[in-house]
Amino acid sequence: MTPLAAPALSETGMTLCALSILLIPFAIAGLSLINTGLGRSRSAAHLMLSSLCVIAVAALAYFVCGFAWQGIAGQPSHVFTVGGRKWNWIAAAPLFFRGVGPNDAVASLVAWLEVFSVGLAALIPLGSGSDRWRLGASCVSTLLLAGWTYPLFAHWVWGGGWLAQLGVNYGLGHGFVDAGGSSSVQAVGGLTALTIAWILGPRKGKYSPNSLPTAIPGHNVVYVLFGCLLALVGWLGLNSAGAILFTGAESSRVPMIAINTILAAAASALSAVVITRARFGKPDASLSANSWVGGLVASSAACAFITPEAAVVTGIIAGALVVFAVEWFDLRLVADDPGGAISVHAVGGIWGVVALGLFAHFAGQTVNGVTNSLHDPSGQWLAQLVGVATLLGLILPMTYGLNWLLDRFYPQRVAVEGELQGMDLFELGAGAYPEFVTHSEDFIER
Repeated sequence: MTPLAAPALSETGMTLCALSILLIPFAIAGLSLINTGLGRSRSAAHLMLSSLCVIAVAALAYFVCGFAWQGIAGQPSHVFTVGGRKWNWIAAAPLFFRGVGPNDAVASLVAWLEVFSVGLAALIPLGSGSDRWRLGASCVSTLLLAGWTYPLFAHWVWGGGWLAQLGVNYGLGHGFVDAGGSSSVQAVGGLTALTIAWILGPRKGKYSPNSLPTAIPGHNVVYVLFGCLLALVGWLGLNSAGAILFTGAESSRVPMIAINTILAAAASALSAVVITRARFGKPDASLSANSWVGGLVASSAACAFITPEAAVVTGIIAGALVVFAVEWFDLRLVADDPGGAISVHAVGGIWGVVALGLFAHFAGQTVNGVTNSLHDPSGQWLAQLVGVATLLGLILPMTYGLNWLLDRFYPQRVAVEGELQGMDLFELGAGAYPEFVTHSEDFIER
């Protein structure tokens, strides 16, 4: 078996990739505003500071060991032999970015992109843990995510790992494919959000004595909607840079990647507007905004390989999934998720991975060492399902176990008085809106 290698980039490709990476901080800013707007006003400053802190912790953890364990396709890695075939499980690159040099432009671009991507993944659990997740605990949890869980799965997908090798080893299409991170960034972050919601438990007043959920509206929907616009700009960069670096997409495909990204978000948001209008009599702003981001999330995996028509279908389904998943997690799984992070990023990301298996066309393209697998589209579908099974059967239990152990030694939920007083005053000593009255628990429960 020939080891998978990173795609070669032209000078134009490198320049376009660098410009795309520069847009990704807009997605980080957008998610931070969305999480803050959907939380309570008395925790707004805490959420924004938490966003800065987890981004910083994620970047440093990835710098220390994350990149060494993710690596780049074609570079040294640890390999096991199973069934007579070699399987690439984890990279063997040097720590502290010592494998990134000025003469290796691809490695430098991958490291740069991944520093932003791992920060984006670390922001996602903040949405599910808002109003009750201690600042210190969120930072330690981010160490686990950025230093181990994220780089391990990202290696399997983008570093020439065993999921990417499903094509060359077993003839399953091109192997597992994810251009922009529906799985490695979004689903990993979203599944971590699910574990955080379970471990922290629901907010005070969220569930009645009969276990029925109570609506606790976000404090600033303007933040949320503005965050959606920022997220769109960032996703254009994330999807374009990922497609170029990890799937070898030509520079000429970037306009179509951008079109597919926008169409998926637009179709997803309008799908939510129609569904909530039909169900509740009026459109729901927060669900529609979350569905906008859900469409962006779902677009990431297949953005370089689908037609605009398929992007619209992907978005419509993503919008419906987000709307119903929010209710399902809230009611059936007792997962109090103020920011909708689980539904948007875990469910939307998994749907994006599946959508690639349904709609992607690889005519004439070489991805993961395989050229044009249209003769066996079922193989690509099966490879995507293996990736989904890995997320649910391995990554979810792993991240739950790691955060459960952390909670045993360093409790992650704030004290009761902290939640009642507000995270701003309890952990920071000052509120985000000192000149305005913030609502108490009594107001929420009326």
